[in-house]
Amino acid sequence: MRTGTGPVATSPATPTPPAPVIEEQTKSLEELLPPATVVLHNDDVNSMDHVVHALLVSVPEVDLERAAEIMLLAHNHGEADVISCPLERAELYRDRLESHGLTATIRRG
Repeated sequence: MRTGTGPVATSPATPTPPAPVIEEQTKSLEELLPPATVVLHNDDVNSMDHVVHALLVSVPEVDLERAAEIMLLAHNHGEADVISCPLERAELYRDRLESHGLTATIRRG
């Protein structure tokens, strides 16, 4: 216990080291989830109407005009890109197209 009224002895103040500089890195969605492209392949089994319908119900981003364009590209060139999106969604769309009897694959990058 301290008695008296004199100054209190303290240790000399030690300088506080500067806080480390943290560089904030922002990654784009494409860097975190590289896009994958769903590719529709032509076949001689399914009708053109069936292909358009399958595209419309399998890939919500595709409208009637784009579905018809994709179908014709696949018919005339053997394959057509349907959509580029993150891999998990591409796998879902490919699986949906295949459930309608179509041939679809995924191209990475």
